[in-house]
Amino acid sequence: MKRQNVSSGAPWEATVGYSRAVRLGQLVEVAGTTAVDDEGRVVGAGSPYTQARFALEKIGRALAQAGAGFEDVIRTRIYVTDIARWEEVGRAHGEVFRDVRPASTLVAVASLVRPDLLVEIEATAVVPDGRVGGVHES
Repeated sequence: MKRQNVSSGAPWEATVGYSRAVRLGQLVEVAGTTAVDDEGRVVGAGSPYTQARFALEKIGRALAQAGAGFEDVIRTRIYVTDIARWEEVGRAHGEVFRDVRPASTLVAVASLVRPDLLVEIEATAVVPDGRVGGVHES
């Protein structure tokens, strides 16, 4: 099986040694994704809903680079720093996955990598036979 690493271009990918997403055969795993833009700024400070929407948009781009889409997602994992605001994050997730309905986990964590980040989301997708992606294959 060919391995395809998808990079977001973030400088810390090389430092930490990870990829935004990895496709191996039909399986695509998207790394924990937060609401940090290309300039390293947090999008939606103070708003779990806005941060979740931004993270899901980033996940969508990574899936597309790997030849997948939201319709191929079978599992999501959502980490929030304030469980009392889970419904805001759930609303954002539902706007993207209402018809797909992947298995999903939402848990509270003490903190994320920066104190102004409120949400981190991971996704797993399975791509139907025959569909290929195109970034770096190795």
